[in-house]
Amino acid sequence: MTSVLISGAGIAGPTLAYWLNMAGFEPTIVEQAPALRRGGYVIDFWGLGYDLAERMGLLDQITRIGYHAREMRIVNDEGRPVAGFGSGVISELTGGRYVTLQRSDLSRLLFEKLDGQVESIFGDTIVSLHEQDDCVQVEFEHAPARRFHLVIGADGLHSCTRTLVFGPQPRFEKHLGYTVAAFEACDYLPRDDDVYLMYGRPGRMIGRFTLRDNRTLFLFVFATKGEKLPTTLDAQKALLRDLYRHDGWECRKLLGELEQTEALYFDSVSQIRMQNWSCGRVALVGDAAFCVSLLAGQGSALAMISAYVLAGELAGAPGQYQRAFGRYETLLRSYIAAKQRGAERFAGAFAPKTRVGLSFRNLVVKAFALPGLARLAIGRDIADSLELPEYSWRSLNRRAIA
Repeated sequence: MTSVLISGAGIAGPTLAYWLNMAGFEPTIVEQAPALRRGGYVIDFWGLGYDLAERMGLLDQITRIGYHAREMRIVNDEGRPVAGFGSGVISELTGGRYVTLQRSDLSRLLFEKLDGQVESIFGDTIVSLHEQDDCVQVEFEHAPARRFHLVIGADGLHSCTRTLVFGPQPRFEKHLGYTVAAFEACDYLPRDDDVYLMYGRPGRMIGRFTLRDNRTLFLFVFATKGEKLPTTLDAQKALLRDLYRHDGWECRKLLGELEQTEALYFDSVSQIRMQNWSCGRVALVGDAAFCVSLLAGQGSALAMISAYVLAGELAGAPGQYQRAFGRYETLLRSYIAAKQRGAERFAGAFAPKTRVGLSFRNLVVKAFALPGLARLAIGRDIADSLELPEYSWRSLNRRAIA
């Protein structure tokens, strides 16, 4: 049986493990965190990722735990609406197949779908990879060294697997000129259920979204020019305080909540662009291979799509992993490139860098209320031009890749 080590238990990793297990492979997941991650930012989930979740029997659970936003509202210094649109616009763009949920909830559902059939190693990471004629010798930080027929990096924007095999991250990373931060608070008032609120000044914005269990999620997006970002929690909080302390709306109150948190997500808004997604017996999926950026809104869906296609191509090419890797790239390369171009255009809409840009963004958002205009303006970036391949998962092929 073909053994496959998957680095990462986020979105792509469990999805890949599920489909590889369906095809008769023997996947193992290694995850640096001691357990599945909790909390974090919310994602908008639609398109082919939504379709794959349905194929995996997860749609009812996702619909139940997800949020069904009824409005996106942009407010001014006094909290009064200046632009926005209702859920009808989103339904028009997605055919009603759309949900908002926490990324960690989707990850948990995908992992639970493995139903204990896949070996999982938490609290460990790969420290070296040595390719041999018939396998990859893998050394871990804690566990004893082992051999696997293939190794797949599903470990995100800051992929350890990519660094070990392809080189340092700066070689492949393209900054989009923004940084993002997010955290949760409890008992925050006011609560605006199923409404995503945005407040902006030139070059920065804050978003607020109400969660269940009396929690509220806050999202900061602000322009940067490639400067080195702070790495400690205290320094990250200090930067956010300096940027937002003189702003209106609820900013002072939000910064007060920020002081209490010990769990702040903080990262640059970047893309990963690579000439090849595989090298020898090692391949990459999801953000590790082609991160489109957090602000694109489709990273989780694209992670699931890439995992599905890679598993299907491996299942359809027994004994020929190089052919499978090549087919995987051929099928997805132009599709992903188009998504990255769309994400690059979209990033600036969160935090336009000038007053004129803010005003124009608000006018465009207002105009989305006109039937058909949202589809005309951003439909090409929302729509999926790819048709998911059909693979014969029931014809399980258990021949080892030699």
